[in-house]
Amino acid sequence: MSLKELLKKKESAIVGQWFDSVVNTYQIDTSRFLKSQKDAFANPVGNSLSQGLSVLARAVFDEISGRMDSETVISFLDPIIRIRALQDFSASKAVGFVFFLKKIVREQTAKEIGEDKTLQADMLLFESRIDELALIAFDIYMQCREKIYEIKANEVKNRTFSAFHRAGLVADWEEEPGK
Repeated sequence: MSLKELLKKKESAIVGQWFDSVVNTYQIDTSRFLKSQKDAFANPVGNSLSQGLSVLARAVFDEISGRMDSETVISFLDPIIRIRALQDFSASKAVGFVFFLKKIVREQTAKEIGEDKTLQADMLLFESRIDELALIAFDIYMQCREKIYEIKANEVKNRTFSAFHRAGLVADWEEEPGK
């Protein structure tokens, strides 16, 4: 059995454990809510995480033997990272959940891999895919944070200008006729 087949066989358990690990990065009350509330409208964050992690895991499992398609991975990873970039996580905590997948896959496949050199080599390749995924996640996180800070800076500029304008400290410039 190849590693890809083994991962497909254990996909449900791996994704479930990965979801639990990600949800456990939140505060206890939030974690409990994200796990218990299954309604997509009542719990959009939990729903996005659950679906996103499932699709992302499947995409990574499919790309074990080949080059990982960045565009595909970004499309699955982006919504998850956007949520975490808005929340009160440091960069390492926001993207660190990607590395949870390594540990979970190792634990789930340890018995089957054992001393099999081919599966061990495939596992190293798989783990390098996870490293690539983490770097992509960090890039997405930084883009999101840059956009957030840009929006905040523009808001401060607009408020300051409005305050100065209301106080009469801003003069309107009119061009002289003929120029």
